[in-house]
Amino acid sequence: MQRKITIGFIILLLLGIAAFFIFTDPESPSNDTTNKPTSSNQEAPPEKNDEATVEQDEKEDPESKNVSGQLKTFVENTVKNTIDYFKNKETHFVAIGDSLTQGVGDTTGDGGYVGILNKSLNKKNQLVEFENYGKRGNRSDQLLKRLDKPEISSSINEADIIAITIGANDIMKVLKENFTNLSYKDFAQERDNYKQRLTKIFDKVTELNPDANIYLLGFYNPFAKYFPEIKELGTIVKEWNTTGKNVTKEYENVTFIPTIDLFANSDVDLFAEDNFHPNTHGYQLMAKRVLEYLIER
Repeated sequence: MQRKITIGFIILLLLGIAAFFIFTDPESPSNDTTNKPTSSNQEAPPEKNDEATVEQDEKEDPESKNVSGQLKTFVENTVKNTIDYFKNKETHFVAIGDSLTQGVGDTTGDGGYVGILNKSLNKKNQLVEFENYGKRGNRSDQLLKRLDKPEISSSINEADIIAITIGANDIMKVLKENFTNLSYKDFAQERDNYKQRLTKIFDKVTELNPDANIYLLGFYNPFAKYFPEIKELGTIVKEWNTTGKNVTKEYENVTFIPTIDLFANSDVDLFAEDNFHPNTHGYQLMAKRVLEYLIER
């Protein structure tokens, strides 16, 4: 599989890359909107009329109503099944990573899957404290450096649950730097580097907090629905997922959470307007999957 990736493949990829991973400087002060975490302890903004919004959405999209109803039922059952666990101790959930942690694409402003978990688990009582350190554009090397920031390391040290999304921008960096002469070997080489950095991330996090339950959320393939003929990227995404999963197996307290199946062959639109980040329904499915793994743990 050492062949050059086709020009058509490159063009199709580049049509969407700008929308998905806008390549601004992720360390720029003007882009650093997540150094201060989103916390459930912060004063909440005035409540929106969610019922009116949901009612309007459901009129326009019956499938949305079905997805929302299924999620609501699942969350209610999940909270009932885990209520004793969350009541017995103060639970601190820290999310770190890239735009999928930040919640880019969630038009409700709730903050993606992390915000959905917050609203669901803390609907009636304050059971879990959430902190969100998601930062759009973050690669694994940048996240590794961010772990040294006092506010992040302190939060990790106090966490009971840590959720991570990282690596998608590592893939995009390969595309950006090699798009004129792109080959499968470029992705394979960078995947080895990603494995080393991911190992360092887990080493650092477990050093800061050896008792927390840590979860790595896997990649999905945003091109599968719109460009099913592009098999190369699907293979790349699966192999990077396998790498992440294999690294988690080296740690007793780290679990891999797959997401690729959530976005594959869905009849419901799960992507935001950029066609790459999840929309609210996509994040709802991610939140549902995370809750499933929290129960299993």
